[in-house]
Amino acid sequence: MAGNPAGISPDFALPPTIPGMAIPYDICIRGAGIVGRVLALLLARERLRVALVAPAGAAPSSATGHGDVRAYALNAASRTLLESLRCWPDEAAATPVLRMQVHGDDGGAVNFDAAEHASPALNWIVDVPALEARLAEAVRYQPRIEVIETPAPAALTVVCEGKASRTRAEFGVDFDVTPYPQHAIATRLTCEKPHNQTAWQWFSQGEILAFLPLDGPQGNSVAVVWSVLQERAPALLAASPEEFALLLETTSRHTLGKLTPQGERASWPLQLARANRWAGPGWVLAGDAAHTVHPLSGQGLNLGLGDAAELAHVLQAREYWRTPGDLKLLRRYERARKADVLSTGVATDSLQQLFSLTGSPAQALRNWGMSGFDRSGPLKQWVARRAMGARPNN
Repeated sequence: MAGNPAGISPDFALPPTIPGMAIPYDICIRGAGIVGRVLALLLARERLRVALVAPAGAAPSSATGHGDVRAYALNAASRTLLESLRCWPDEAAATPVLRMQVHGDDGGAVNFDAAEHASPALNWIVDVPALEARLAEAVRYQPRIEVIETPAPAALTVVCEGKASRTRAEFGVDFDVTPYPQHAIATRLTCEKPHNQTAWQWFSQGEILAFLPLDGPQGNSVAVVWSVLQERAPALLAASPEEFALLLETTSRHTLGKLTPQGERASWPLQLARANRWAGPGWVLAGDAAHTVHPLSGQGLNLGLGDAAELAHVLQAREYWRTPGDLKLLRRYERARKADVLSTGVATDSLQQLFSLTGSPAQALRNWGMSGFDRSGPLKQWVARRAMGARPNN
């Protein structure tokens, strides 16, 4: 590219400057979702000047008025991070999960209980619109963050645009995608019975249904994530509310009694994906732009928030002579995060593959394995603590 020996996209070229003129931003974050906003707040707290790119018309879903039905399972590490930014939602929008029940398709079961780990909760089910609203308010009152519509030059560009990122391709990064033969369907339900701060999963015929408790400890509503075979998704989305509720009642084995749909149904294809490179001179990836996993583990946003926390730590602890875009510095972040992301991706992919197998021998083996794991003691405790956000050596 003539006049551009580094091969940088024109969007990233610096504007004409006079000698000694400073670039107005230290960091430009492309993507104003949850991970992008959390990272912006963390970096601003370190006295860095941050540009947060939110294109016109890309307002947080909480502001669109379309009834966002998403909810995330956040672990203790994510809660601590958000509390440090004063962005943890109110109690009604962050329901503690005290128990989790996982049911196989032939009698196998695994049960987790927060009391076994002397923890206040296994995780918290957080309402997405409520969390986005808290983050948007914090960004608005942080003077070191400027929300802009188009990318600006900076010492470091952080790509937080999600799994469909176009900027990632501009940097020449390959995104290795393994599609699953499933689509996720999300909605919300009001239940005849209270949820009692319990989360459920049912594995059945290659599909996974999750009920996540909402509206606080005394609530009787749940967020639904149903990973269904892709050929079934259109019919389920087209079903009447009554038909859909009856299907959910049957699949959930009538655990919460009569179910009443509340809100629309959203759907998206599921995939396992990883970027082959997370960093280069002056740029880095974070969140779904770097990796995606199957939702059965509930770890997607926890991984993204872990990226934000680690990148902020690496930049805060950098040697005084290194700029935020120093490649050796960014490699530290990449190495620190890749192992955690890889282990989570392998675990969730293995479970998805195991429960997608058909036939009586596979069914008997996996349900036997579930029951054995439920009695495994130290192994079960270690897995639970990892999911709750404990460090690997704990």
